[in-house]
Amino acid sequence: MLRPIGFVIFVAGFAASAAAQPRALGVFGVWGAFEDGGRCYAIAEPVRQSVRGTRPYASVGNWPGRGVRGQLHVRLSGEKRDRSAVLLRIDGRSFQLTGQGWDAWASDARADAELLAAMRTGIAMTVETRSASGRLIRDRYQLRGAASAIDAAALACLRG
Repeated sequence: MLRPIGFVIFVAGFAASAAAQPRALGVFGVWGAFEDGGRCYAIAEPVRQSVRGTRPYASVGNWPGRGVRGQLHVRLSGEKRDRSAVLLRIDGRSFQLTGQGWDAWASDARADAELLAAMRTGIAMTVETRSASGRLIRDRYQLRGAASAIDAAALACLRG
């Protein structure tokens, strides 16, 4: 399980390539919320991952300057095989994501809205696909605190 201090270190490493360090908005369960140069996001790392290729995470971002609100992005723990489906499961519901390389996302704003609604009431989320080598990629996330982190990030970007 991800501890708050470990989470802050994880996000600091994630954002190290950015020019400015992100401003922490809070840690909610196993999710954190951050503001970083005109974008705000909620983010978590998986509680379990099946492949050890990179540092995976799931995030929900807002970029007011680009007209983006509540956009899901998943960094997979392994590179996705071409033409392999990416399936996201929240409790008993399944959603198909679009993906390429190490990344996956919802196909459009409507799909993002459906996913976020399920994340708000869900307990667990799993992202699955096949890696470039054919191995199963299965990254599991807890959703405890996701709704609060998503709201904190959205509010921070509204205040601008």
